[in-house]
Amino acid sequence: MIAYSAMALIIVYAVFERFVLKTQIPWSSSIPIYLFLWVTWIGCSYNVRKRSHLVFNDIRLRLPYALQYACMWLDAILWLVFASIVVYFTIEQTRLVQMNWAIVQGTDNVMQWWFYLATPVAWVLLMIRVVQNLIDDIRRFRKREDFILDIQAIGQD
Repeated sequence: MIAYSAMALIIVYAVFERFVLKTQIPWSSSIPIYLFLWVTWIGCSYNVRKRSHLVFNDIRLRLPYALQYACMWLDAILWLVFASIVVYFTIEQTRLVQMNWAIVQGTDNVMQWWFYLATPVAWVLLMIRVVQNLIDDIRRFRKREDFILDIQAIGQD
């Protein structure tokens, strides 16, 4: 919420300043874009935890219980593999930007790596969320409870 609110305030003020005061803040077009990295990637990890990301459950709902459980494991493994790749390469990119002392365009001392750090941090959080979901799935499987697979049921809690 903080990053989203800051983005909105910067954009509204920048538009006001540009059209009313006939000036412009040099960094008003770059900082909101960088803040958007934090908003999107943290939101992505939140949606993974809530299982409200893009899913195709029509086939899964018709599978036997054991195969549904196997699909949950497959989801977790694929998420973890993909997240590991993302974290590995974005840490490398973030370190490169940090070592080059890259600053945000239009500023004197706002470092770009502070914003680039959003991607590996959020994807590590996403990995934690995937493991949390897998633990929930294991618990449900042991108790023979239904998995939360019906997409219409998501968000009703």
